[in-house]
Amino acid sequence: MTDRIGEEFRFYQEAINLRQRRQEVLAANIANADTPHYKARDFEFSQALKAAMHQPKAGRPATELALTSVRHIPGKAQMPDVASLLYRQPLQPSLDGNTVDMDTERVQFADNTQRYQADLALVSARIKSMMSALQQ
Repeated sequence: MTDRIGEEFRFYQEAINLRQRRQEVLAANIANADTPHYKARDFEFSQALKAAMHQPKAGRPATELALTSVRHIPGKAQMPDVASLLYRQPLQPSLDGNTVDMDTERVQFADNTQRYQADLALVSARIKSMMSALQQ
């Protein structure tokens, strides 16, 4: 039963995780607006979500290396990053090589924030409807 519920919410979990990741990328762009030679980054959300949904579930156990000496560096297998970062093409290149356009970044940040809040509201509504169905 819990596996079916987990599968039901997997799409929302992946979408919210990717929205949060995109917020971090956009915030880094805004924070580096005055950094010379900084290249603005972003990723295509819909492609990243499709890639995340085609990967196996993240709940599998992590693979770790066995250490034979205390001086060895511990290693751990990580899931590949489904959101490959791309460089944003500047509308107006600056003289210092920075490609951050603050107007574009602010609009993208606000849009992503709104979509993140909408995703959370949708998940909350789904959970409330499931709870009310269970209580009856």
